[in-house]
Amino acid sequence: MKIKIEKTIFLYFFSVVCCSMALAQKVIPLYDANKIPFAKEGTEIPRLTCYIPEHKGSDIAVIVCSGGSYGGRANNVEGIPACKKLNEAGITAFLLDYRVPNASKMEHKEIVPFTDAQKAIEYVRENAKQYAINPHKLGIMGFSAGGHLVTTVETHFDTTALANPKNINFRPDFVVAVYPVVSFADSLTHLQSRNNLIGPDITFDNIKKYSNELQVTAKTPPTFIVAAVDDNVVKVENSLYLEAALRQHRVPVRMFLYAKGGHGFGINNKTAIVQWTEPCIKWIRSEKWNRK
Repeated sequence: MKIKIEKTIFLYFFSVVCCSMALAQKVIPLYDANKIPFAKEGTEIPRLTCYIPEHKGSDIAVIVCSGGSYGGRANNVEGIPACKKLNEAGITAFLLDYRVPNASKMEHKEIVPFTDAQKAIEYVRENAKQYAINPHKLGIMGFSAGGHLVTTVETHFDTTALANPKNINFRPDFVVAVYPVVSFADSLTHLQSRNNLIGPDITFDNIKKYSNELQVTAKTPPTFIVAAVDDNVVKVENSLYLEAALRQHRVPVRMFLYAKGGHGFGINNKTAIVQWTEPCIKWIRSEKWNRK
């Protein structure tokens, strides 16, 4: 009898572990293949990959967007390690493979990554119960050009190209921007990111629209910003101007600056002793961003 009970218990826990692992590895297409907004022939289907913590210690969730100059996605360097780091802290993460802007594969390429990010927010909030998370505790994290994407999400949340029949709120509850491209102004921007998203023929109106430091309002979500002063790829002024705009509108903001580290260090700046992930995760888990 004892052996049977122990076997039953073992099988139960084995099934629970297997289910958790299956959920953690689950990849979710954001759209039906024939209903992808703005798609031309050959476009990829954007997707979310779930990262479920082994020891869940929070009902908070974070959508993670890798950088790549809007020409690719540096998942191995940025997105995947960040998701795993969040999992270590008991936080559920979703890696977003947004579509890379490409005029030959999509219409209105300048709003395609933004639309995919909003669709990811819609999916997570609609399915929050399935993942045992709170739909009102959803953040979004982005690196480099992914930082431009998430600061676009936080400053343009009241516009969308999605049908949104359930009237989902597209405003993230908090944002983490890591060495972000923020401005599209000539003196500040990362030209490759700007050209890939908009194109070399850019109007003054589009420069203003996608310079997210100019789009901050009092409703912009609380933000945690990370940058290195010696970044020679994306000027640190992108982060400083964003921080100043947030403070001007009395939006809670935390800044973590490295003296060295350059660009693209991901979750581990090898020149530093203290990593940005420590205070950032503490900030996320403490819910100091919660303005309710």
